[in-house]
Amino acid sequence: MNLPNILTLFRLFLIPVFVLVFFSSMENSLITSITIFLVAGATDVLDGYIARKYNLVTKWGMVLDPLADKLMLLTVLVCLAIKDYAPVWIVVVIALKEVFMIISGMFLFSKNTVIPSNIFGKASTLLFYLSVFILSLDENLGDYMLVIAVISAFIALINYALIYFKQKKSETSKQK
Repeated sequence: MNLPNILTLFRLFLIPVFVLVFFSSMENSLITSITIFLVAGATDVLDGYIARKYNLVTKWGMVLDPLADKLMLLTVLVCLAIKDYAPVWIVVVIALKEVFMIISGMFLFSKNTVIPSNIFGKASTLLFYLSVFILSLDENLGDYMLVIAVISAFIALINYALIYFKQKKSETSKQK
């Protein structure tokens, strides 16, 4: 267990905290819960930075970190849709994409293959964080930003698929 993995576990802990605050009757619950979401985003950036800078990248972290991101994102989108801050179709599309990514990731992990995050995945995650923040300030602009984030998520998905097939082609070539 290292610091980046502890930060990832902390991010997982923030998921139920977000839900409790979001649905609470406390004053400014939306702003407070979005702040929790942004703190989770900051821990994501921090754990990645520390892991790379100090060579603390682990296979466990490479799997758990994106899982924590996906669970946090899906939780936030579902909560926003329940309270009509975000369109339900975005939740459905992203949920299907993320479930596909989780199942694919588990399959690849079982085959001893891990495809690390890259600039497309990171940009997509950043766009979702930015979209949710903007949504808390301006619902119409936030909805447009969410659509852009959905498009970026599918660009990232295609990129990951291309990387996987390129790896498989390279492995097949080496075996011949």
